[in-house]
Amino acid sequence: MIRIRHVELRRVRLPLVHRFQTSSHAKRELEHILVKIIDGSGAVGWGEIASPSGPFYSAETVESCWAVARDHLKPLVLGAAWEHPAELAAVLAKVRGNHFARAGFDMAAWALWSARRGVALAAALGGSRERVEAGVSLGIEPSVDELLAQVESRVAEGYRRVKLKIAPGWDVGPVRAVRSAFPGVPLHVDANGAYPPDAADVFRELDTLGLRMIEQPFAPRAFVAHAALQEILDTPVCLDESIEDVEDLVTALRLKAGRILNVKVSRMGGLTAAVRAHDLAWDAGMPVWCGGMHEFGIGRAANVALSSLPGFTLPSDVSGSDKYYARDITTAPVVCESGFVTVPSVPGLGREPDLDFLTERTIAQV
Repeated sequence: MIRIRHVELRRVRLPLVHRFQTSSHAKRELEHILVKIIDGSGAVGWGEIASPSGPFYSAETVESCWAVARDHLKPLVLGAAWEHPAELAAVLAKVRGNHFARAGFDMAAWALWSARRGVALAAALGGSRERVEAGVSLGIEPSVDELLAQVESRVAEGYRRVKLKIAPGWDVGPVRAVRSAFPGVPLHVDANGAYPPDAADVFRELDTLGLRMIEQPFAPRAFVAHAALQEILDTPVCLDESIEDVEDLVTALRLKAGRILNVKVSRMGGLTAAVRAHDLAWDAGMPVWCGGMHEFGIGRAANVALSSLPGFTLPSDVSGSDKYYARDITTAPVVCESGFVTVPSVPGLGREPDLDFLTERTIAQV
């Protein structure tokens, strides 16, 4: 039986090496919350709350996660008795919604539990791959030429798939230019829900460009609109923001609202829910891949472990730490070599925080 005796929360800020623009906002730095838990034996688990700073991707923000983690989740976790992380996830579920905040604690529980058992996190989750395919996500650039330069750089680094952010006014033209310049590169687009349901003509044009998928064209709850769009496209629709929990996935499958699933640990409330979503999609024959939220090394290590599960048959957003950060907060960064990231085989998360650098970048702590 495991009981958590100590919880530590840190707000940590890192600058990005390259400005990142989506359909809703731009960012030059990121602030995430790290969760550290310690049980009665002294075993430690680290997790990451990788929420956006503003309420654009979801309703959660760093400020809201900080309050919920400090005032509600921490009291639930302290003293709770559990034998498996899924049991603690059930305790955390007493807090409705707030998936990003809950994900940090769930991740830390899996890290601690797998370390205590002497097994790698990937194996504890049910994964078996020794390395996973890595894709890369590219934001909206000031010009098409600058976008092409970014694509060229990442393709040269060996990434196995390139994702392009799109928005009304920045879609068919830039994507066609990339496809023309890189005809053999696996390519997909991500709208982050920026389009209205009557924008089918844009996606009909994108449908002709040989894309692997069109990710989240419409608003999160627009399941019917996504299903209608999928009916008229050959390109698979991929759902991201629409799937906050397993019940959303059940709805999407029943309505045939998409053919591919982006599983995000943060969006779904942690590794426990992410594994359940993977299993359900696997049984339904739906390919999945692991999306990212520009995680620091802690969250990125969890994503790599998750991507080792058998249903992750498409390249995941587990690009190397250097894609986003000049220096990551872990002693060893995540490294992508020839389009693959090695899955850690040591017990636990497989990444340790660089405590000196972490202290330097911490702006608040409880």
